[in-house]
Amino acid sequence: MTDAVDPVDVAIGTRIRSRREELRITQAQLAAGAGVTFHQIQKYERGVNRVSAARLLQIAAVLKTTGAALLGELDGEHGDELALAAQGVSELLSAFSAIDDADKRDALLLVARGLQN
Repeated sequence: MTDAVDPVDVAIGTRIRSRREELRITQAQLAAGAGVTFHQIQKYERGVNRVSAARLLQIAAVLKTTGAALLGELDGEHGDELALAAQGVSELLSAFSAIDDADKRDALLLVARGLQN
């Protein structure tokens, strides 16, 4: 067994964090609802600790979503678990969700699409 962090665990953690931040729930609030410490939530969100199926369902209930949504759908060989694990994705999602003005969000999307190859 290696100490390497699995990209799938990172992707699941990123989805948990994104949903938590979208709902403006603190790590402590999520931890209390899921029956773990906030340190454990930090580890889940970073992908350092793997989330069991039962715990994932508890977290999903607190986040008012489904376990399937937190697991994500795979798009063939290179699923979104690798895309979400890429450096900067979490920060980009956080920054985007913090933009209140719909026109500014649309403008950012246009810039991002323009940068695609």
